[in-house]
Amino acid sequence: MSDVAEVKTANMETQSALSPEETERLSAEIVAALKTVFDPEIPADIYELGLIYKVDIRDDRVVAIEMTLTTPNCPAAEELPIMVENAVASVPGVQSAEISIVWDPAWSPDRMSDEARLVLNMW
Repeated sequence: MSDVAEVKTANMETQSALSPEETERLSAEIVAALKTVFDPEIPADIYELGLIYKVDIRDDRVVAIEMTLTTPNCPAAEELPIMVENAVASVPGVQSAEISIVWDPAWSPDRMSDEARLVLNMW
């Protein structure tokens, strides 16, 4: 039986039986990958927008992500999950990525980071 390592990065929690060092490396690289994905209609990345709710790095190195969209009628609803899957799957050491869209809790601008607020001039 292996030890479970837990790392918290900002608003992301990851759990894995990987070593703490490997979990930390993967977590940082997954966040970096998520920050390359932008909602086509909003000039801020999805991580800073607060659209990523949960990231779980499983023992088999499959990364399960729970994310939301700014609205159920989001025009990018079909393409954003694919963009997230491709970005995360490109991280060295990740076997694959599984993306789930969740609506609870509903997204609101309160979930945005200060960085996103600055980019969107929402102070």
